[in-house]
Amino acid sequence: MNVISDPKFSDPKNLSPGNDNPAAALGPHELDAAPGILSIDLDAIAANWSSLDSRAVPAECAAVIKADAYGCGLTPVTRRLAAAGCKTFFVATLDEARQARNAARQATIYVLDGFFSNCGDVFAALDCRPVIGDLTELAEWDAFRRNSGWRGPAAIQIDTGMNRLGLTIPEAQGLVPLAQKGGGEIALVMSHLSSAEDLHQASNARQLEAFREIASQFSGVRTSLANSSGIFLGPQFQFDMVRPGAALYGVNPTPEADSPMRPVVHLKARVAQIRSVEKGASVGYNGLWTARRPTKLAIVTAGYADGYFRAGSGIDGTRSADAIVAGQRCQIAGRISMDLIAIDITEVPPGALRRGQFVTLIGDGITVDELAHHFGTIGYEVLTSLGQRFARVYRGEAT
Repeated sequence: MNVISDPKFSDPKNLSPGNDNPAAALGPHELDAAPGILSIDLDAIAANWSSLDSRAVPAECAAVIKADAYGCGLTPVTRRLAAAGCKTFFVATLDEARQARNAARQATIYVLDGFFSNCGDVFAALDCRPVIGDLTELAEWDAFRRNSGWRGPAAIQIDTGMNRLGLTIPEAQGLVPLAQKGGGEIALVMSHLSSAEDLHQASNARQLEAFREIASQFSGVRTSLANSSGIFLGPQFQFDMVRPGAALYGVNPTPEADSPMRPVVHLKARVAQIRSVEKGASVGYNGLWTARRPTKLAIVTAGYADGYFRAGSGIDGTRSADAIVAGQRCQIAGRISMDLIAIDITEVPPGALRRGQFVTLIGDGITVDELAHHFGTIGYEVLTSLGQRFARVYRGEAT
Protein backbone atom coordinates (compact mmCIF):
# COMPACT_ATOMS: atom_id res chain seq x y z
CA MET A 1 0.00 0.00 0.00
CA ASN A 2 1.27 3.46 -0.84
CA VAL A 3 0.23 6.81 0.58
CA ILE A 4 0.41 9.77 -1.73
CA SER A 5 0.26 13.50 -1.20
CA ASP A 6 -1.30 16.29 -3.14
CA PRO A 7 -1.12 20.04 -2.42
CA LYS A 8 -4.83 19.95 -1.58
CA PHE A 9 -4.41 17.07 0.84
CA SER A 10 -2.81 16.75 4.22
CA ASP A 11 0.88 16.37 5.01
CA PRO A 12 1.98 12.80 4.17
CA LYS A 13 4.18 12.73 7.28
CA ASN A 14 0.95 12.40 9.22
CA LEU A 15 -0.54 9.70 7.02
CA SER A 16 0.19 6.20 8.20
CA PRO A 17 -1.29 3.24 6.31
CA GLY A 18 -2.06 1.45 9.54
CA ASN A 19 1.32 0.91 11.15
CA ASP A 20 3.68 2.92 13.31
CA ASN A 21 5.88 4.10 10.44
CA PRO A 22 4.09 6.62 8.23
CA ALA A 23 4.56 5.88 4.56
CA ALA A 24 6.56 8.28 2.51
CA ALA A 25 4.63 10.18 -0.13
CA LEU A 26 4.85 8.97 -3.67
CA GLY A 27 6.31 11.25 -6.28
CA PRO A 28 4.49 12.06 -9.52
CA HIS A 29 6.11 9.19 -11.43
CA GLU A 30 4.99 6.62 -8.87
CA LEU A 31 1.48 8.09 -8.97
CA ASP A 32 1.51 7.82 -12.76
CA ALA A 33 2.22 4.09 -12.42
CA ALA A 34 -0.41 3.36 -9.74
CA PRO A 35 -3.08 0.91 -10.98
CA GLY A 36 -5.71 2.70 -8.92
CA ILE A 37 -6.22 5.49 -6.41
CA LEU A 38 -8.23 5.08 -3.22
CA SER A 39 -9.14 8.48 -1.78
CA ILE A 40 -10.24 8.59 1.85
CA ASP A 41 -11.94 11.73 3.18
CA LEU A 42 -10.88 12.12 6.80
CA ASP A 43 -13.01 15.23 7.19
CA ALA A 44 -16.06 13.22 6.11
CA ILE A 45 -15.26 10.61 8.76
CA ALA A 46 -15.00 13.37 11.36
CA ALA A 47 -18.28 14.90 10.15
CA ASN A 48 -20.01 11.52 10.36
CA TRP A 49 -18.75 11.08 13.92
CA SER A 50 -19.94 14.57 14.88
CA SER A 51 -23.37 13.87 13.41
CA LEU A 52 -23.70 10.65 15.38
CA ASP A 53 -22.34 12.35 18.48
CA SER A 54 -25.08 15.00 18.23
CA ARG A 55 -27.76 12.36 17.70
CA ALA A 56 -26.64 10.42 20.77
CA VAL A 57 -26.44 13.30 23.27
CA PRO A 58 -26.18 12.94 26.25
CA ALA A 59 -24.53 9.57 25.59
CA GLU A 60 -20.84 9.57 24.70
CA CYS A 61 -20.06 8.70 21.09
CA ALA A 62 -17.08 6.35 20.83
CA ALA A 63 -15.57 5.07 17.56
CA VAL A 64 -14.91 1.53 16.38
CA ILE A 65 -11.61 1.51 14.45
CA LYS A 66 -10.98 -2.23 14.17
CA ALA A 67 -9.83 -3.86 10.91
CA ASP A 68 -7.57 -0.91 10.04
CA ALA A 69 -10.49 1.46 10.63
CA TYR A 70 -12.65 -0.62 8.28
CA GLY A 71 -9.90 -0.49 5.68
CA CYS A 72 -9.54 3.30 5.79
CA GLY A 73 -6.28 3.43 7.77
CA LEU A 74 -6.29 3.13 11.55
CA THR A 75 -3.63 5.72 12.31
CA PRO A 76 -4.88 8.67 10.22
CA VAL A 77 -8.50 7.91 11.09
CA THR A 78 -7.79 7.75 14.82
CA ARG A 79 -5.83 11.00 14.72
CA ARG A 80 -8.61 12.76 12.88
CA LEU A 81 -11.34 11.47 15.18
CA ALA A 82 -9.34 12.38 18.27
CA ALA A 83 -8.92 15.90 16.87
CA ALA A 84 -12.69 16.03 16.34
CA GLY A 85 -13.27 15.22 20.02
CA CYS A 86 -13.62 11.43 20.16
CA LYS A 87 -12.24 10.14 23.46
CA THR A 88 -12.99 6.41 23.37
CA PHE A 89 -11.99 3.87 20.72
CA PHE A 90 -12.76 0.19 20.23
CA VAL A 91 -10.31 -2.13 18.45
CA ALA A 92 -10.27 -5.90 17.98
CA THR A 93 -6.64 -6.79 18.71
CA LEU A 94 -3.70 -5.67 20.79
CA ASP A 95 -1.77 -4.77 17.66
CA GLU A 96 -4.60 -2.41 16.74
CA ALA A 97 -4.55 -1.08 20.30
CA ARG A 98 -0.85 -0.27 19.94
CA GLN A 99 -1.49 1.71 16.77
CA ALA A 100 -4.43 3.50 18.35
CA ARG A 101 -2.40 4.42 21.43
CA ASN A 102 0.35 5.90 19.28
CA ALA A 103 -2.25 7.95 17.43
CA ALA A 104 -4.32 9.07 20.44
CA ARG A 105 -2.19 9.22 23.57
CA GLN A 106 -4.95 10.30 25.95
CA ALA A 107 -7.78 8.14 24.62
CA THR A 108 -9.58 5.28 26.34
CA ILE A 109 -9.08 2.13 24.28
CA TYR A 110 -11.10 -1.08 24.57
CA VAL A 111 -9.95 -4.38 23.01
CA LEU A 112 -12.96 -6.36 21.79
CA ASP A 113 -11.16 -9.71 21.45
CA GLY A 114 -10.65 -9.71 25.21
CA PHE A 115 -7.91 -10.73 27.60
CA PHE A 116 -5.39 -13.57 27.37
CA SER A 117 -3.21 -14.29 30.38
CA ASN A 118 0.10 -14.08 28.52
CA CYS A 119 -0.76 -10.60 27.24
CA GLY A 120 -1.32 -8.82 30.53
CA ASP A 121 1.91 -6.84 30.40
CA VAL A 122 0.95 -5.49 26.98
CA PHE A 123 -2.44 -4.32 28.25
CA ALA A 124 -0.72 -2.55 31.11
CA ALA A 125 1.97 -0.98 28.92
CA LEU A 126 -0.62 0.32 26.47
CA ASP A 127 -3.09 1.27 29.21
CA CYS A 128 -5.94 -0.34 27.30
CA ARG A 129 -8.96 -2.22 28.56
CA PRO A 130 -10.08 -5.76 27.65
CA VAL A 131 -13.69 -6.48 26.84
CA ILE A 132 -14.29 -9.65 28.86
CA GLY A 133 -16.98 -12.15 27.91
CA ASP A 134 -16.05 -15.33 29.75
CA LEU A 135 -15.64 -16.23 33.45
CA THR A 136 -12.31 -17.97 32.88
CA GLU A 137 -11.07 -14.89 31.07
CA LEU A 138 -12.29 -12.76 33.96
CA ALA A 139 -10.36 -14.91 36.44
CA GLU A 140 -7.17 -14.62 34.37
CA TRP A 141 -7.55 -10.86 34.16
CA ASP A 142 -8.20 -10.61 37.90
CA ALA A 143 -5.12 -12.75 38.65
CA PHE A 144 -2.96 -10.53 36.47
CA ARG A 145 -4.19 -7.42 38.24
CA ARG A 146 -3.46 -8.92 41.67
CA ASN A 147 -0.05 -10.25 40.73
CA SER A 148 1.16 -7.26 38.77
CA GLY A 149 -0.38 -4.43 40.74
CA TRP A 150 -1.89 -2.99 37.57
CA ARG A 151 -5.22 -1.36 38.32
CA GLY A 152 -6.60 -0.77 34.86
CA PRO A 153 -10.31 -1.57 34.48
CA ALA A 154 -12.15 -3.74 31.96
CA ALA A 155 -15.48 -3.88 30.19
CA ILE A 156 -17.72 -6.88 30.45
CA GLN A 157 -19.67 -8.14 27.43
CA ILE A 158 -23.08 -9.65 28.13
CA ASP A 159 -24.81 -11.84 25.58
CA THR A 160 -28.41 -10.70 25.15
CA GLY A 161 -29.19 -12.77 22.06
CA MET A 162 -26.27 -12.57 19.64
CA ASN A 163 -24.84 -15.91 20.83
CA ARG A 164 -21.33 -14.89 19.99
CA LEU A 165 -19.04 -13.50 22.70
CA GLY A 166 -20.40 -12.61 26.11
CA LEU A 167 -21.38 -13.69 29.58
CA THR A 168 -24.80 -15.19 30.10
CA ILE A 169 -27.29 -13.13 32.07
CA PRO A 170 -26.88 -15.32 35.21
CA GLU A 171 -23.09 -15.10 34.95
CA ALA A 172 -23.33 -11.32 34.69
CA GLN A 173 -25.63 -11.18 37.71
CA GLY A 174 -22.94 -12.96 39.69
CA LEU A 175 -20.56 -10.07 38.99
CA VAL A 176 -22.83 -7.37 40.40
CA PRO A 177 -21.20 -7.56 43.89
CA LEU A 178 -17.78 -7.07 42.27
CA ALA A 179 -18.98 -3.94 40.51
CA GLN A 180 -20.62 -2.62 43.68
CA LYS A 181 -17.35 -2.84 45.61
CA GLY A 182 -16.44 0.42 43.93
CA GLY A 183 -12.86 -0.54 43.11
CA GLY A 184 -13.17 0.39 39.46
CA GLU A 185 -12.54 -3.13 38.19
CA ILE A 186 -15.48 -2.86 35.76
CA ALA A 187 -15.69 0.40 33.84
CA LEU A 188 -18.27 -0.55 31.22
CA VAL A 189 -21.10 -3.06 30.79
CA MET A 190 -21.97 -3.68 27.14
CA SER A 191 -23.86 -5.92 24.75
CA HIS A 192 -24.28 -6.08 20.98
CA LEU A 193 -27.41 -5.96 18.82
CA SER A 194 -27.76 -8.71 16.25
CA SER A 195 -30.22 -7.04 13.85
CA ALA A 196 -30.12 -3.31 14.52
CA GLU A 197 -30.29 -2.42 10.82
CA ASP A 198 -33.78 -3.97 10.62
CA LEU A 199 -36.20 -1.56 12.28
CA HIS A 200 -38.94 -4.19 12.44
CA GLN A 201 -36.86 -7.02 13.88
CA ALA A 202 -38.46 -8.21 17.13
CA SER A 203 -35.08 -9.23 18.54
CA ASN A 204 -34.15 -5.56 18.97
CA ALA A 205 -36.85 -5.05 21.60
CA ARG A 206 -35.99 -8.36 23.29
CA GLN A 207 -32.30 -7.49 23.49
CA LEU A 208 -33.08 -3.98 24.74
CA GLU A 209 -35.25 -5.30 27.54
CA ALA A 210 -32.71 -7.96 28.55
CA PHE A 211 -29.85 -5.46 28.56
CA ARG A 212 -31.82 -2.77 30.39
CA GLU A 213 -32.69 -5.22 33.15
CA ILE A 214 -29.17 -6.53 33.73
CA ALA A 215 -27.45 -3.18 33.22
CA SER A 216 -29.65 -1.56 35.87
CA GLN A 217 -28.10 -3.87 38.46
CA PHE A 218 -24.61 -2.46 37.81
CA SER A 219 -25.20 0.79 39.65
CA GLY A 220 -22.63 3.46 38.83
CA VAL A 221 -21.13 1.53 35.90
CA ARG A 222 -21.41 2.94 32.39
CA THR A 223 -23.49 0.99 29.87
CA SER A 224 -23.43 0.57 26.09
CA LEU A 225 -25.63 -1.30 23.61
CA ALA A 226 -25.95 0.60 20.31
CA ASN A 227 -23.77 0.10 17.26
CA SER A 228 -24.10 2.30 14.14
CA SER A 229 -27.63 1.19 13.27
CA GLY A 230 -28.62 0.90 16.93
CA ILE A 231 -28.16 4.65 17.35
CA PHE A 232 -31.07 5.16 14.94
CA LEU A 233 -33.40 2.84 16.84
CA GLY A 234 -34.02 5.63 19.34
CA PRO A 235 -32.71 7.17 22.57
CA GLN A 236 -33.74 4.12 24.61
CA PHE A 237 -30.99 2.13 22.88
CA GLN A 238 -28.23 4.67 23.49
CA PHE A 239 -27.56 4.31 27.26
CA ASP A 240 -24.27 5.95 28.37
CA MET A 241 -22.20 5.24 25.26
CA VAL A 242 -22.78 4.40 21.60
CA ARG A 243 -20.23 2.53 19.48
CA PRO A 244 -20.55 3.40 15.77
CA GLY A 245 -18.29 1.67 13.30
CA ALA A 246 -19.39 1.28 9.67
CA ALA A 247 -21.47 4.48 9.65
CA LEU A 248 -18.33 6.50 10.33
CA TYR A 249 -16.92 5.27 7.03
CA GLY A 250 -19.99 6.05 4.93
CA VAL A 251 -21.95 2.79 5.13
CA ASN A 252 -25.68 3.45 5.42
CA PRO A 253 -26.84 2.57 8.98
CA THR A 254 -30.50 2.87 7.92
CA PRO A 255 -30.90 0.59 4.88
CA GLU A 256 -34.64 1.23 4.71
CA ALA A 257 -34.03 4.95 4.08
CA ASP A 258 -31.52 7.22 2.39
CA SER A 259 -28.15 7.28 4.07
CA PRO A 260 -27.62 10.10 6.59
CA MET A 261 -23.83 9.68 6.37
CA ARG A 262 -21.35 11.44 4.15
CA PRO A 263 -19.47 9.21 1.67
CA VAL A 264 -15.86 8.60 2.67
CA VAL A 265 -14.09 6.55 0.00
CA HIS A 266 -13.59 7.19 -3.70
CA LEU A 267 -11.95 4.50 -5.84
CA LYS A 268 -10.55 5.00 -9.34
CA ALA A 269 -8.85 2.41 -11.56
CA ARG A 270 -6.65 3.07 -14.55
CA VAL A 271 -7.50 2.20 -18.15
CA ALA A 272 -4.88 -0.23 -19.47
CA GLN A 273 -6.41 -0.67 -22.93
CA ILE A 274 -9.35 0.37 -25.06
CA ARG A 275 -10.45 -2.25 -27.54
CA SER A 276 -13.30 -3.04 -29.90
CA VAL A 277 -15.10 -6.38 -30.27
CA GLU A 278 -17.55 -7.52 -32.90
CA LYS A 279 -21.19 -8.38 -32.32
CA GLY A 280 -21.42 -11.95 -31.01
CA ALA A 281 -17.92 -11.96 -29.48
CA SER A 282 -17.58 -13.19 -25.89
CA VAL A 283 -15.61 -11.38 -23.20
CA GLY A 284 -13.73 -12.70 -20.18
CA TYR A 285 -13.31 -16.07 -18.53
CA ASN A 286 -15.80 -18.76 -19.61
CA GLY A 287 -17.30 -16.47 -22.26
CA LEU A 288 -20.37 -15.62 -20.15
CA TRP A 289 -20.92 -12.15 -21.65
CA THR A 290 -21.69 -11.73 -25.34
CA ALA A 291 -21.57 -8.46 -27.26
CA ARG A 292 -25.02 -7.72 -28.70
CA ARG A 293 -23.60 -5.07 -31.02
CA PRO A 294 -20.18 -3.84 -32.09
CA THR A 295 -18.80 -2.91 -28.68
CA LYS A 296 -16.03 -0.77 -27.29
CA LEU A 297 -14.41 -1.96 -24.04
CA ALA A 298 -12.18 -0.29 -21.47
CA ILE A 299 -9.92 -2.76 -19.65
CA VAL A 300 -9.05 -1.34 -16.24
CA THR A 301 -6.45 -2.36 -13.69
CA ALA A 302 -8.46 -3.65 -10.73
CA GLY A 303 -9.98 -6.98 -9.84
CA TYR A 304 -10.98 -9.33 -7.10
CA ALA A 305 -7.43 -9.27 -5.69
CA ASP A 306 -8.18 -5.63 -4.91
CA GLY A 307 -11.52 -6.28 -3.25
CA TYR A 308 -13.61 -5.68 -6.36
CA PHE A 309 -15.45 -8.96 -6.02
CA ARG A 310 -16.06 -11.43 -8.83
CA ALA A 311 -19.76 -11.46 -7.93
CA GLY A 312 -20.16 -8.07 -9.61
CA SER A 313 -19.33 -9.54 -13.01
CA GLY A 314 -21.27 -8.87 -16.18
CA ILE A 315 -22.97 -12.10 -17.27
CA ASP A 316 -25.61 -12.40 -19.98
CA GLY A 317 -29.06 -11.93 -18.49
CA THR A 318 -27.89 -10.38 -15.20
CA ARG A 319 -27.32 -6.84 -13.97
CA SER A 320 -23.66 -6.15 -13.27
CA ALA A 321 -22.01 -3.53 -11.14
CA ASP A 322 -21.47 -0.13 -12.78
CA ALA A 323 -18.48 2.14 -13.27
CA ILE A 324 -18.49 5.86 -14.02
CA VAL A 325 -16.72 6.61 -17.29
CA ALA A 326 -16.52 10.20 -18.52
CA GLY A 327 -19.54 11.04 -16.36
CA GLN A 328 -21.65 8.11 -17.58
CA ARG A 329 -22.67 4.87 -15.90
CA CYS A 330 -21.29 1.88 -17.77
CA GLN A 331 -21.72 -1.82 -16.99
CA ILE A 332 -19.11 -4.47 -16.38
CA ALA A 333 -18.66 -6.83 -19.35
CA GLY A 334 -17.72 -10.42 -18.52
CA ARG A 335 -16.06 -11.97 -15.53
CA ILE A 336 -14.13 -9.78 -13.16
CA SER A 337 -10.68 -11.34 -12.99
CA MET A 338 -7.90 -11.08 -10.43
CA ASP A 339 -6.33 -7.93 -11.83
CA LEU A 340 -8.59 -6.65 -14.62
CA ILE A 341 -12.15 -5.56 -15.35
CA ALA A 342 -13.74 -5.04 -18.76
CA ILE A 343 -16.26 -2.19 -18.98
CA ASP A 344 -18.67 -1.59 -21.86
CA ILE A 345 -18.00 2.02 -22.93
CA THR A 346 -19.82 1.91 -26.26
CA GLU A 347 -22.07 4.83 -25.26
CA VAL A 348 -19.15 7.01 -24.13
CA PRO A 349 -18.44 9.72 -26.74
CA PRO A 350 -15.38 9.06 -28.92
CA GLY A 351 -12.28 10.68 -27.48
CA ALA A 352 -13.77 11.10 -23.99
CA LEU A 353 -11.58 8.34 -22.56
CA ARG A 354 -7.98 7.48 -23.33
CA ARG A 355 -5.55 4.81 -22.22
CA GLY A 356 -3.97 5.77 -18.89
CA GLN A 357 -6.96 7.74 -17.65
CA PHE A 358 -9.13 6.64 -14.74
CA VAL A 359 -12.67 5.34 -14.34
CA THR A 360 -14.58 5.50 -11.06
CA LEU A 361 -15.54 2.30 -9.27
CA ILE A 362 -16.72 3.89 -6.00
CA GLY A 363 -17.86 7.50 -5.86
CA ASP A 364 -19.62 9.98 -8.15
CA GLY A 365 -22.94 8.39 -7.21
CA ILE A 366 -21.78 4.79 -6.79
CA THR A 367 -21.90 4.15 -3.05
CA VAL A 368 -20.23 1.43 -1.04
CA ASP A 369 -23.69 0.07 -0.27
CA GLU A 370 -24.66 -0.07 -3.96
CA LEU A 371 -21.50 -1.97 -4.77
CA ALA A 372 -22.13 -4.32 -1.86
CA HIS A 373 -25.58 -5.07 -3.27
CA HIS A 374 -24.06 -6.15 -6.58
CA PHE A 375 -21.45 -8.21 -4.73
CA GLY A 376 -24.10 -9.94 -2.63
CA THR A 377 -22.58 -8.72 0.61
CA ILE A 378 -22.54 -5.70 2.95
CA GLY A 379 -20.65 -2.42 2.86
CA TYR A 380 -18.48 -3.55 5.77
CA GLU A 381 -16.94 -6.30 3.65
CA VAL A 382 -16.40 -4.02 0.67
CA LEU A 383 -14.51 -1.47 2.76
CA THR A 384 -12.35 -3.97 4.60
CA SER A 385 -11.46 -5.82 1.39
CA LEU A 386 -10.13 -2.93 -0.67
CA GLY A 387 -6.69 -4.14 -1.63
CA GLN A 388 -3.17 -3.07 -0.89
CA ARG A 389 -2.15 -2.22 -4.46
CA PHE A 390 -3.98 1.09 -4.70
CA ALA A 391 -2.21 4.34 -3.96
CA ARG A 392 -3.98 6.10 -1.12
CA VAL A 393 -4.79 9.79 -0.90
CA TYR A 394 -6.08 11.22 2.35
CA ARG A 395 -8.26 14.31 2.23
CA GLY A 396 -8.34 16.42 5.37
CA GLU A 397 -6.14 16.86 8.37
CA ALA A 398 -4.74 13.90 10.33
CA THR A 399 -3.02 15.83 13.05
